[in-house]
Amino acid sequence: MHTIDIFFYVLGINRNPLELVAVFRWLHEMAKIRIAIILLGLCLVCNLAGLAEAEYMKYKDPKLSIDARVEDLISRMTLEEKIGQMLQVERKYVSADDIKKYSIGSVMSEAGSIPGPSRLASAQTWIDMVNEFQKGAVSSRLGIPMFYGIDAVHGHSTVYKATVFPHNIGLGATRDPELIKRIGAATALEVRATGIQYTYAPCIAVCRDPRWGRCYESYGEDPALVQSMTEIIPGLQGDIPADLPNGVPFMAGNEKVIGSAKHYVGDGGTINGIDEYNTVIDREGLFRIHMPGYFAAISKGVATIMVSYSSWNGVKMHANRELITGFLKNTLHFKGVVISDFEGIDRITTPPHANFTYSVEAGVSAGIDMFMVPQFYKEFIDDLTKLVTKKFIPMSRIDDAAKRILWVKFMMGLFENPFADYSLVRYLGIQEHRELAREAVRKSLVLLKNGESVEKPLLPLRRKASKILVAGSHADNLGYQCGGWTIEWQGISGNDILKGTTILNAIRNTVDPETIVTYKENPDAEYVESNGFSYAIVVVGEHPYAEMHGDNKNLTIPDPGPETITNVCGAIKCVVVVISGRPVVIEPYLHIIDALVAAWLPGSEGQGVADVLYGDYGFTGKLPRTWFKTVDQLPMNVGDPHYDPLFPFGFGLSTEPIKAIYSA
Repeated sequence: MHTIDIFFYVLGINRNPLELVAVFRWLHEMAKIRIAIILLGLCLVCNLAGLAEAEYMKYKDPKLSIDARVEDLISRMTLEEKIGQMLQVERKYVSADDIKKYSIGSVMSEAGSIPGPSRLASAQTWIDMVNEFQKGAVSSRLGIPMFYGIDAVHGHSTVYKATVFPHNIGLGATRDPELIKRIGAATALEVRATGIQYTYAPCIAVCRDPRWGRCYESYGEDPALVQSMTEIIPGLQGDIPADLPNGVPFMAGNEKVIGSAKHYVGDGGTINGIDEYNTVIDREGLFRIHMPGYFAAISKGVATIMVSYSSWNGVKMHANRELITGFLKNTLHFKGVVISDFEGIDRITTPPHANFTYSVEAGVSAGIDMFMVPQFYKEFIDDLTKLVTKKFIPMSRIDDAAKRILWVKFMMGLFENPFADYSLVRYLGIQEHRELAREAVRKSLVLLKNGESVEKPLLPLRRKASKILVAGSHADNLGYQCGGWTIEWQGISGNDILKGTTILNAIRNTVDPETIVTYKENPDAEYVESNGFSYAIVVVGEHPYAEMHGDNKNLTIPDPGPETITNVCGAIKCVVVVISGRPVVIEPYLHIIDALVAAWLPGSEGQGVADVLYGDYGFTGKLPRTWFKTVDQLPMNVGDPHYDPLFPFGFGLSTEPIKAIYSA
């Protein structure tokens, strides 16, 4: 019997056509069911395999080393995702969907860029914005979180109600690294109070010419002084572990932020102090004057280093492979992220953005890892993609950049805790931080003249007087007190948006309740002479500015400041308080000024000025840079052969607190 016959026999059917048709229909249905079962099983197996793979993605395992997590993640990334990580984009030009689509690594606020139309945006509003961007990042294919950057360069000064600390030039006058570290810690808390994890600070430029518009961002003209002030880095980021290898970035938890030592390198040494210009100096001089701050910053675990707009001997720093890759990465073994300045690669060419493809190639090849491309980031993606696919830039260079960025993100704990903590909003502008800023103001004040002689000082001032005059454009203006990089890029004027204490109000808070305090911004001499004032306090200085807008060839006090000094100090005993980001022309008026105080840009807590004027504390500040006689002497720094200052670097008279005087 054949096999087919046995088959029909078992089924109990005959071989007539109708029965055969029925049998084959039944077999067909059974086959379909079986195939469906097989396919279902295969799908189940695939899904289980996918789940298993997800569970064992190394980069998501916080128990593994950062190196292992980076290597696993980079192996999964496409070229497009790696390039996306290399971008930092301005908040106005990007959405959460864009971040997801292009795998963008970071978002930023340029100076004055805030969430919403109101300058009074709350800390909660900031966090809402940052978290919304983060949702886009973590919903991308690989879920890589972003970090958000901002210029918190003297406190979180873009944000309403934040504490505004003295600018760096004033902090340099304190000669107090421990104070600067505490300011860093307070700034970190206030930045975190708005959900932000990254500040472009500290500026460790060595300002060699006060005509430079960024001189107030420098701690001073001396490399050793600037180097000592890098103690702000452990304040911002946290104290590094004892066993941390040199060059490895560090951040100690969600109450700290990552910082950025800037601007690498030589930004403070440009010809005639022209911003973004050329620093002409030999290698020995560059390394002796402008590099020591970076040695210290790297040893303290700084997470990022920002490249300077300026050039060194004609070579744009954004295209300087020798100093970025050769020295910073290969010699100093810096393992963090090298970031461009705002549209920094655009300015490799003249005019800026004239040949963006060339600028992208030059910047990436030089060794920059992350690029501030605020608006035209799609152009950057397209250009860099073509440069890599056409072998102009090797994939190894892209991998180096992406790995460094990922390493910092793992180190920050962003993969485990990507979203901002609303509980930290309580730290914004708290009284403890304002008291710290007030302490910094006290210690930053430099007393340049005090009466006719040591035996006849004017300071400390008498609290109890029948009537005193306060004059000058800067006595009752918080915006002027704070300077540039405050609320707006170029700063503001007035008291409406900033929270703090003007010097005028500080004086009123300090004098005897029976003392009449009269304020007149620019009184004439007759008014001063005829009103029976016991003495006057004149507060004048520079108007706010930032970057190239502050470049200044004459350094005179803006009108009506000189007239105010002449009218007041020519009539009665006076102390002049100069609010400025650098030394200014003062010698022509020195003979009529009884006491002279350099208050720099003290920030929001003007009460610190009155604390010292009236003797609750003594003057202790020392000049962080040389005070010239005339601008014709510039540049002039301590140690120069032609050194002939009005007041030398390190000068500063001292006074004792009234308590000490009375107890002596």
